[in-house]
Amino acid sequence: MLKVGLTGGIGSGKSTVARRLAELGACVVDSDVLAREVAAPGGDGLARVRRRFGDGVITADGSLDRPALASAVFGDDAARADLEGILHPLIAERTAQVVAAAPPDAIVVHDVPLLVEKHMGPGYHLVVVVDAPAAVRLERLVGERGMGEADARARMEHQANDDTRRAAADVLLPNGGSREELVAAVHELWHERLRPFEENVRLGRPFRRPDTPVLVDYDPGWPHAARRIVDRLGAALGDRAPEIEHVGSTAVPGMPGKDVIDVQIGVSRLADADDPDFMSTMADLGFPRIDDYRMDHPTEDLPDPSLWVKRFHASCDPGRVVHVHVRELGSAGWQYALLFRDFLRADPEAAAEYVDVKDRLRRESSSSADYAEAKAPWFGEIWPRIQAWAQRSGWHD
Repeated sequence: MLKVGLTGGIGSGKSTVARRLAELGACVVDSDVLAREVAAPGGDGLARVRRRFGDGVITADGSLDRPALASAVFGDDAARADLEGILHPLIAERTAQVVAAAPPDAIVVHDVPLLVEKHMGPGYHLVVVVDAPAAVRLERLVGERGMGEADARARMEHQANDDTRRAAADVLLPNGGSREELVAAVHELWHERLRPFEENVRLGRPFRRPDTPVLVDYDPGWPHAARRIVDRLGAALGDRAPEIEHVGSTAVPGMPGKDVIDVQIGVSRLADADDPDFMSTMADLGFPRIDDYRMDHPTEDLPDPSLWVKRFHASCDPGRVVHVHVRELGSAGWQYALLFRDFLRADPEAAAEYVDVKDRLRRESSSSADYAEAKAPWFGEIWPRIQAWAQRSGWHD
């Protein structure tokens, strides 16, 4: 099962995306629909809302007067918190029931208006954000929904800003143009990413991109992508992963590198990473283990192979290549990954040298294996400089 969070600012076109995904075969769970269910007449949710907010939020036929309730909580943080405390647990319980009833090969799309505001992203394999310029959204709210401009602006201002939503997005669906363009983008997303991603997760099959370039320009989205991955891993693994770090070339601001997010999970004992529950959790998240990679390259001053043992997982997502290295906290491999990253961050000249070396070796190597082997001597040459920098700076992991 693949779990997708869908969100977007009011007026962005999120409902259009949800409808199209449902037509393509997704199991769409609409939070607004579930909110109506749990506050239906005769239920405990409505009775509790009535006790808290009074008869003024109840219509003559005994149902919830939603505009009146919206007015009662709008701009009142305490009242909104009370309402959420009543309804959100009921909605969460109903959501869990709907998801549990979905088939194993389902793509469950959770349509949540306040997904970003409620920091729900770590609970999904992917977060899809429908994005439209504020001016376009305002025009839609006034022209298509009949809202007053002041009301529309107020509602927009009470949601996350565009930058925050974009940082939370694994997939950004632009919707500043026509409906046809948006529907075409949804179709592409479904067939090229969601459907293959679900199948890969279900089969425990990592995605392999054979043509990943060794060097691409630095992408300012890399840190955001890494943060989302780290948050998902942390939420699922909890105390089993005391530390999780973004490492590798994409963790060095401004430095070109391979478009691969490397993440390091620190475990108290490497044996923890071999626990079946740990491996199952990782696989369910879309990071099955690959047993071919169980060792880092020892340095000359620490040649004992036992100090460099690790476990390795790779992502099932065809839209984002991710390598997850699981190492024991304090081990040689753990420290080296952090030290090398921090050294490159602190020394732009060394980072530029590393890029030049990779570029030259890329042109000289006939395969990825040859390329990896050809880099080893440079790491040996740079290691004394890294150690000297660590001593001067007082570095510690």
